[in-house]
Amino acid sequence: MAKTKKGNEVVFVDGGRTPFLRAGTDFKTLTAYDLGRRAIAGLVNKTKLDGEQVDRVFYGNVIQDINTSNVARESSLAAGLPDDIPATTISMACISSNMALTMAMDTIATGNARAAIVGGTEVMSDIPIRFRKKFRQKLLETQRYKSPADYLKFFKNLKPSDLLPEIPSIAEFSTGETMGQSCDKMAAKYDISREEQDAYALRSHLKADQAGERLSNEIFPVSLNGGETIVDQDNGVRGDSTPEKLAKLNPAFIKPHGTVTAGNASFLTDGASAGLVMDREFALENGYKPKATLRSYSYVAKRPGDELLIGPAFAVPQVLDQMKLKLEEIDVFEFHEAFAGQMLTVLKALASDEFANERLGKKKAIGKVPYDALNTRGGSLSIGHPFAATGIRLVTTAANRLIDSGGRYALIAACAAGGQGHAMVIERFGIED
Repeated sequence: MAKTKKGNEVVFVDGGRTPFLRAGTDFKTLTAYDLGRRAIAGLVNKTKLDGEQVDRVFYGNVIQDINTSNVARESSLAAGLPDDIPATTISMACISSNMALTMAMDTIATGNARAAIVGGTEVMSDIPIRFRKKFRQKLLETQRYKSPADYLKFFKNLKPSDLLPEIPSIAEFSTGETMGQSCDKMAAKYDISREEQDAYALRSHLKADQAGERLSNEIFPVSLNGGETIVDQDNGVRGDSTPEKLAKLNPAFIKPHGTVTAGNASFLTDGASAGLVMDREFALENGYKPKATLRSYSYVAKRPGDELLIGPAFAVPQVLDQMKLKLEEIDVFEFHEAFAGQMLTVLKALASDEFANERLGKKKAIGKVPYDALNTRGGSLSIGHPFAATGIRLVTTAANRLIDSGGRYALIAACAAGGQGHAMVIERFGIED
């Protein structure tokens, strides 16, 4: 947990992202590096940033390519930033770019930087697939071969099955369960019905469809095929979805009685985000117009076995306590929607006196999050969820919503693999105490 001290404020100047596309579509030939450099370049153009003013780059990436293992460094160089800016790649599952942001926040708040670029990039269309370990070891042995005879013994002690590739699974290493399986169990435990999940997913798609123009203002178009194709919209939003269409989908993880389906879960997504964070005085002295002040944040971790996705229900109370705020004082809520069942469970827990008493040590519930202030421009269920890029999308949209609505405080929250969770409060810039 951390809170910046008054007088040493850190501001969020602006942010944006590439379009978020379903894996296997227009970005399928690109890499995380390709999208990362485009997002950073888009941010530089949007903010008219002088690269010489940037001291650090903190950038998230979960599905890493060994060729660009420090994709933060490679993307920043390719985006045209000066080559003397240290760059760090962060991996914290779905909250990687949230961690990038708070690392930048702390670095600036302690006077170790004046400005930083933050964000994240992910290409789920290109997941690295390895050979099995025994075959990999054999391949490495060939580096010591000196004669053709050495190669004749290559297949000695290898079985046909050793030649099969290892297909990675999006599952918890510690439990072997996928997030979908965990969500199914959590939804059952908290009595979240299939109908409720489908209704929430439908809401997300309709809200995103209605917010098309506002969302497009946050998007950096991507040029493909030498400029022949310009991608400037997300392609996962289903404005024509209906309760009937969602009801027809079969359970995706626990069959036949599970409630999580392809329609009420976030989909594999390609995309990247980038944001500009600065010391308040430095930003103003150099002519930048911040959108929000970064106030306070919290990270939590719970048991991955049975509490994989409920982290925000613990992180939100912590960050509100730090700020001495009540839920009713929050004007804008931007929560990551990994699954509709996960979102509804977190909302139910926050509104529960029993949960507050037994799990948080509080007498009363944190409060009921009002739907008219929650993810009003859609969320990860409809827009998409490139793991490491989502956090800055949430903060960018929250800052823009505060400005558009005239609100003061926004609350951002997200769950992540490993049973982790995050929450953050930002304040619309320019509001006097």
